[in-house]
Amino acid sequence: MYFQVLDSKKECRGVYVDGEIKNDYPTSHLTHTWAPSAHFFDTKTEYASVWCKGTPIDEACPEDLKEHWEYLKSRATAYMKSIKHSKIDLNQVCIYDLIPESFLIEYYSLKNTITEHVFKNFSRPDNYDFLHDLVIALKKMESKKLNIKLCNLDMSNEKVRHSVTKIQNSLDTISYNPWSTVTGRLTTNKDSFPILTLNRELRSALEPNNDVFIELDYNSAELRVLLGLLGKEQPVEDIHAWIGTNIFGGKYSRDQVKKKVFAWLYNPKAKNKKLSHYFDRAELDRVFYKNGVMCTPYNRTIESCRDKSVNYLVQSTTSDLFLTSAIEISKILEGRKSYAAFCIHDSLILDFAKEDQPIVEDIIEEFSKTRFGNFKT
Repeated sequence: MYFQVLDSKKECRGVYVDGEIKNDYPTSHLTHTWAPSAHFFDTKTEYASVWCKGTPIDEACPEDLKEHWEYLKSRATAYMKSIKHSKIDLNQVCIYDLIPESFLIEYYSLKNTITEHVFKNFSRPDNYDFLHDLVIALKKMESKKLNIKLCNLDMSNEKVRHSVTKIQNSLDTISYNPWSTVTGRLTTNKDSFPILTLNRELRSALEPNNDVFIELDYNSAELRVLLGLLGKEQPVEDIHAWIGTNIFGGKYSRDQVKKKVFAWLYNPKAKNKKLSHYFDRAELDRVFYKNGVMCTPYNRTIESCRDKSVNYLVQSTTSDLFLTSAIEISKILEGRKSYAAFCIHDSLILDFAKEDQPIVEDIIEEFSKTRFGNFKT
């Protein structure tokens, strides 16, 4: 059954279904909607926004309905502006009580129609199950308010003073966009807390809501993915130290090895016989690159020129591998006080409660498991 969620906060949500707005409705009957919301999602629900790979609803709307949809959107914007100008405290009231129910029914009825159109006219993505679980995990993160303490910042530091407006002008939640890059790497939406671009000087403004932050991070994830794509075993130890010993014969320091590897990896014209012999980039092209399209092990297809194909392959596969692990950790923490708070590129940060300490090792072990073997974590 097609439905839409009205959701502004935990205490203010409803469902449009069967031509009516209802506060209570059996979730087993709700099967298809546009997208998950911050306080209402179900793992069994099919999402049209995922089905059409993040195509904005304005673009997914059928041509003959676009004029009506734009009209309803402009009315919705007008209602929101009038509520804002009235300086109503939305923490005290439900926003949907301030908008005529007849308009809400008309608006969500058309949204239902657009949703149904997507399911009937778009093809289900090959990686739909992964994307479905990802958008739910990201919505769970978005539903958690950050504990922001600007008083922790050193305002005598000029860099801090110049960049603190990044925080002051943002919301206290993190809203990720999983659709904006060809590789699938996350970006944040407008007005989101700027976690991906936050200067180091500002990070002390974040405190956990529980007891501590725990950060989970792979040891050189992209190099380990490169090994996995080539079917090679994962070193147990630090990968740069391993390369220094096994490929360069101990001639260079770890930092020198790291510089050499990345200078070679991301420049297809770079020459290094020893690295090229062990990490055969040409083999990756032969296996994953066909007719101008790079196909990743996670069923992403990326149009690319040959010079960029390996970079796209490694970056996209690394991102999806990390996000797959982040999804699993989010599921492990379901129902606990601790939760997955946010991602910073390829690091997962948990807002952790001391009562969950007994499962820390289990979490690390689960995060380490990947389709290419255990990654040092």
